[in-house]
Amino acid sequence: MTEEAKTGTPQTAPAVSVVGPGEGETIVLGTTRMRVLEDGSHTGHRLAIAESVLAPHTQGPPQHRHREHDEGFYILSGTVRFTVGEEEYDAVAGTLVMVPPGAPHTFANPTDHPAVMLSTFTPDLYVQYFRDLQEVLDAGRPLTPQADVDAMSRYATEPATDPT
Repeated sequence: MTEEAKTGTPQTAPAVSVVGPGEGETIVLGTTRMRVLEDGSHTGHRLAIAESVLAPHTQGPPQHRHREHDEGFYILSGTVRFTVGEEEYDAVAGTLVMVPPGAPHTFANPTDHPAVMLSTFTPDLYVQYFRDLQEVLDAGRPLTPQADVDAMSRYATEPATDPT
């Protein structure tokens, strides 16, 4: 017997989310433009996905660690330099970088060309961090290192003060 037949309440099928080209929430942080394709609201907060365009010579965030979520980066075009502790990796188009909780990491675009990457956050915890940073900028306040650390701390993330 179906749930609908048992309870007499019509059951709705899960909604499929489709985000077309040029759609999604846009977050601009300096020379990085992020398009949130899934903020977790359609996945039970298990997964968020964003596309980021890093302008040439873009420095990323300070090296940091996440305590509660995995972060994945799939390079769509260009080259993104990942720093993990003391190690550097130049990831070109077609490269996947997965960062588990606790691993120190950051990224940058050291080249003369834009780089585009698709990022995943599991669970979706970290999407709001980017929104918080944009709110700082939208309010006319500078995005200081302390503002960044304060925002990180709200999402189970901390600066990596040592490479281990």
